Amino acid sequence: QVQLVESGGGLVQAGGSLRLSCAASGRTFTFSTASMGWFRQAPGKEREFVAAINWTGSMTTYADSVKGRFTISRDNAKNTVYLQMNSLKPEDTAVYHCAASSSIFGSSSRYASRYAYGYWGQGTQVTVSS
Repeated sequence: QVQLVESGGGLVQAGGSLRLSCAASGRTFTFSTASMGWFRQAPGKEREFVAAINWTGSMTTYADSVKGRFTISRDNAKNTVYLQMNSLKPEDTAVYHCAASSSIFGSSSRYASRYAYGYWGQGTQVTVSS
């Protein structure tokens, strides 16, 4: 059993910042070799890729819509992945989900596919007011 618990969401004005955290746990889950991602889902829309990071933290990839504004990072000692979100826009409003895979992906396109991840958190709401 793998548990992913997100936190840090909330209501913020446009131009503001939030930092999301995702704490991972599980007896058979090794966070330090896991591929991690953030996805978001707005009402009436499909879940979409936001950012991902490889197991060492040496490779990150982002959706075009968040490049230059969001930063993904991880702390393997704390089994936690973060998403720093700056210059937030109303269109960033969504439920943000953390995702994990025990596989090491071979391409950035794989990291961006929601079907590549086997474990998901319940999500944290981010609301950006104009």
